[in-house]
Amino acid sequence: MKHIIVTGGAGFIGSNIVDALLQKAYRVTVVDSMDPFYDPALKRSNIEKHLTNPGFTFHQIDITDPVALDTALTDKYDAILHLAARVGVRESVSNPAIYNKVNTEGTLNLLNFAQKQSIKQFVLSSSSSVYGVNPTIPWNEDTEIDAIISPYAVSKRAAELYGLTFSRIYNIRFLVLRLFTVYGPRQRPDLAINKFVNEVLMQHPVKIFGAGDSKRDYTYVTDVADAFVNALDYTGSNFEIFNIGHSTPVALMDLIYKIEKVFGGKALIEYTGMQTGDVPVTFANITKAKKHIGYEPKVDIDKGLELYREWLKGKR
Repeated sequence: MKHIIVTGGAGFIGSNIVDALLQKAYRVTVVDSMDPFYDPALKRSNIEKHLTNPGFTFHQIDITDPVALDTALTDKYDAILHLAARVGVRESVSNPAIYNKVNTEGTLNLLNFAQKQSIKQFVLSSSSSVYGVNPTIPWNEDTEIDAIISPYAVSKRAAELYGLTFSRIYNIRFLVLRLFTVYGPRQRPDLAINKFVNEVLMQHPVKIFGAGDSKRDYTYVTDVADAFVNALDYTGSNFEIFNIGHSTPVALMDLIYKIEKVFGGKALIEYTGMQTGDVPVTFANITKAKKHIGYEPKVDIDKGLELYREWLKGKR
């Protein structure tokens, strides 16, 4: 029975991965600081059902504290799935230092921990934002990263490069999963689909940045969880990058229309200017992930919105 550390495992994506791992009989240790970026009570509810599971352990630890990591994590571990991060492209523009501290230095702390503990499989949750405003779409993993436009993306790219370096020096297998606009159950309150659905249902104005023609490659969270679980079995090389998207960009106004159809109600559109750090389109080429880690997205945007509606109904 393999023992996996999941950092950020009480959060939106992390907790869905924890569910998938426990269903497959992995032992799971979650490391999460319960950062108040959004309500920690939501994060506690994400993992509450697992607290009595003997295969599950929780540590409230900040990954920027290497002493705390060394003190609390004393078992034998087979892999680290690293999702703990400071999130939000727009906030990173006004406060880049905290993104560097958590996303870059925090990753370095975990790599040092992995090296000391002889943990040989390390999977990083990175972001499509590293591609920036590159107009050549769909984006491939070997696309030159020279169009970054947010400190958040810089912090994620720096984390990738630290992983590359450690893979060469210490023989750690470091895999980068670049995620594309994840949505679904337990989605953070600040993320687009969650916000839009709530605004439509409550008849609040839906703020549209720009003309509404920006496009995003929306990816359902259970597909992302499958990708992380599959990555645990990858042994092909010591460093790889995989795009994890649905490979079907959806225009912003088309998304609003779909939300209206699935949830009922009419969006009260309020147009505003583009936000600093936003990109016009994201579009993943997922050929490499399909080939090497068996990634196969099962949930398109229409089905995903239906599933999200059913989940919300169950909460209310």
